[in-house]
This record gives sequence, C-alpha cells and structure tokens, in this order.
Amino acid sequence: MAFTNADWLPSYEELKVPEINMSAAPLRAGAHHFGKYCDGQSKEFMLCNQELRDPRKCLNEGKEVTRCAVEFFNKVRDNCAEEFTTYWNCIDHSGIDMNFKGCRRSQASFDKCVLEKLGQERPELGYFSKVRVHKSVRAKPEPYSNITLPEASPSPPDPKDHPVPDTARRLGYRVGGNP
Repeated sequence: MAFTNADWLPSYEELKVPEINMSAAPLRAGAHHFGKYCDGQSKEFMLCNQELRDPRKCLNEGKEVTRCAVEFFNKVRDNCAEEFTTYWNCIDHSGIDMNFKGCRRSQASFDKCVLEKLGQERPELGYFSKVRVHKSVRAKPEPYSNITLPEASPSPPDPKDHPVPDTARRLGYRVGGNP
C-alpha cells in the first residue's frame, strides 16, 4: 500500500509503549494465563482491526493489550517468580519446539501459584477456540456500503478500434482475429 503526503501516519510519541522484554520461552509459558487475563483487551483489539481494516485507527486498543500484558507479567514476577522461572526454563530446554510435554510438573506448580495468588484458573483445553461473545464499548463503524469509493479506472481501449502499424505486418505479426 502506497502512502501520500495526505495520509496520516502516527508520530513516534504515539507509537511509544513499554516493551515486554522476554524471549519466546517465558512468553510461551505464560501464554495461557496471559490470554485469559487480557482476554477483553485482546478481543477489542482484534475486533477493531477486523472492522476498521486500518491498524493506524487501532493504536489505543493495541496499547491497551500491551499495558495489560505488562501488568500481568509484573504480577507473575511479584507473586510466582520462582514457579514461573522453573516452568519457562523447562520449556526452554525441552527441545527446539519448546514442547510442554516434559514440563507438566512445573506447569502444575505454576498453575497452582497463579490460582492461589492471582485468583485465575488455567483455561481449559479449547477455551480460546470457543465462540465467546465480546461486548464492545466502541461505536460500530459505518457500513462499508456508505463509504464513497474513487472513480473506477477507465477500460483499456479496444484493439479493433486502432489500426495496426505497418511495422507489425512487416515483422510478420498476425493482424486480425482469424489465421
């Protein structure tokens, strides 16, 4: 997609958010609880992206997901650091695919800590693939049928209406429809 000077682009200040400085293993270890903890914010962000089809218009929703993630992982650090570290280290050393299979004991310990200290159960299998209705606080976008579209490009000219230059005939190109 090409941009022109008329297009609005966010400034660097608008894009600045706190970073989540974690590698893949801790993010994978905390993903189930994080997904449930920040479920509403994530759904709002995805709904905005789906409806508006312009990521520039969903910056605030994206910032809210990041804020929620920072909040969640800070709570994990403050309450369950030892269990979480044991769990993600197990995942990190479980092979190139970071499989959960060999880490069920440390997972159970982490899940128990999150339940006791943060009051959140691990989501059941299939939780994220179930249809769950999200009630948005944002106004519904206007229907796409009401959006004015630019004029269509003109059709290409019909080749039958233009004479073929003599050069084409001399070079042996067929001119006309039938051989």
